[in-house]
Amino acid sequence: MPPLGRRRVRPARLARRAYTAIEHFLHVEAASGIVLLAAAFVALVFANSRYAHAWSELWETHITLGFGPWVMSRPLHFVINDGLMTVFFLVVGIEIRRELHEGSLSNPAQAALPVGAAIGGVAAPALVYLLFNHASGAAHGWAVPTATDIAFAVGVLALLGKSIPGNVRIFLLTLAIIDDVIAVLIIAVFYSSGLHYEGFLIGAAGVALVLAMQRLGVGAAPPYLVPGVIIWAGFLISGAHPTLAGVVLGLMTPVLPARRRPRALLRLSRAAVSTVERQASGDLAPVVRSLRRLRVARRELLAPVLRVQVSLHPWVAFGIMPLFALANAGVHVAGIDFADRPVPWVLAGVAAALVVGKPLGVFSASWLLVKSGVCRLPDGVTWSGIALIALLAGIGFTMSVFLAMLAFGDVNLQAAAKLGVLIGSVVAGVLGLGWGTLSARRRGEI
Repeated sequence: MPPLGRRRVRPARLARRAYTAIEHFLHVEAASGIVLLAAAFVALVFANSRYAHAWSELWETHITLGFGPWVMSRPLHFVINDGLMTVFFLVVGIEIRRELHEGSLSNPAQAALPVGAAIGGVAAPALVYLLFNHASGAAHGWAVPTATDIAFAVGVLALLGKSIPGNVRIFLLTLAIIDDVIAVLIIAVFYSSGLHYEGFLIGAAGVALVLAMQRLGVGAAPPYLVPGVIIWAGFLISGAHPTLAGVVLGLMTPVLPARRRPRALLRLSRAAVSTVERQASGDLAPVVRSLRRLRVARRELLAPVLRVQVSLHPWVAFGIMPLFALANAGVHVAGIDFADRPVPWVLAGVAAALVVGKPLGVFSASWLLVKSGVCRLPDGVTWSGIALIALLAGIGFTMSVFLAMLAFGDVNLQAAAKLGVLIGSVVAGVLGLGWGTLSARRRGEI
């Protein structure tokens, strides 16, 4: 029998291994796509089971927030789509901010090809959708198949492993981020209701408060919740979609660390660690102060744009996006009235736009830009790689479902558009995975 002390250590060792495994899973790029796919599958199963009514009623449960006279009661569906998705758009805004500062979008010559490909990848699926629906009375849904889902697309790319050159991944990420920029502009211009400009004044007050706090050197993230809520409320009152507040906050996030020199911060950290070591027992006040200095040093060594993105990514990828899928991907197929004339055209138009229009737009725009001499292919990226990117760009799950709910007020058309998104995204993902595997085998890498 092992000693008692050794038996006590074993659970701790197992706990550390479990924590390490979970941490590794959260950092695997394919993991977020797998979780999102699982959430969508669960939603579809429940929506088409005998529990369909209860599943629908769950998302209509009212949530009451506030205090005193400031109380807001909204369905859980609203809390997720208009509230929590603001955090998703915050991460989108931060990704755009980083790309503009130090990524592919910071160099105009390097950005020209993915920008052109993204524009082609928005225009072509919109045209394909309109070919199906110009006479159906559902032309307003043209924007539904124009966006690329970063989590799913990068997840499928990660499944192909190291056989895919790194620049292919960078090109796909840049393309998806530009897609998000265009989707945000589409939401702001085409899918905002009658605007009330007093709401923009409230939002401007929130923006001014953010700038003032940044000027005063407020580095911790929690205080910015107050101006964030003010900006969100301003967008909601204005009639613009409130999730756009997240993009505004993301674009305002500083890209440089605090002005204090790294060497001074390093000395501060070493002094704090030394104090903690000396005060392992006895008076704890110096230890508390040193730990506080360590937290400040850690915060100020990293740029806010990086720190916030790293902090929010697990919550968005493994919390908010799967919750969004659970609330919105549950299409009751038997409940769709296919006799309603626009319904089959909307479904077919969205699916065809993702599977055919998106790849065609991305590939043809890239080919024209390169052959005309305006751009050149990035190092390590071949036309086979561009074809892979074009196919994966047809995965439009999260943003496309979001746009479908904005585009259609009719529940029947909304369900048809969502079903088209699901079918088109799955087919695009399978085609991309198949093409990537075939290309790698041709090179002898798998």
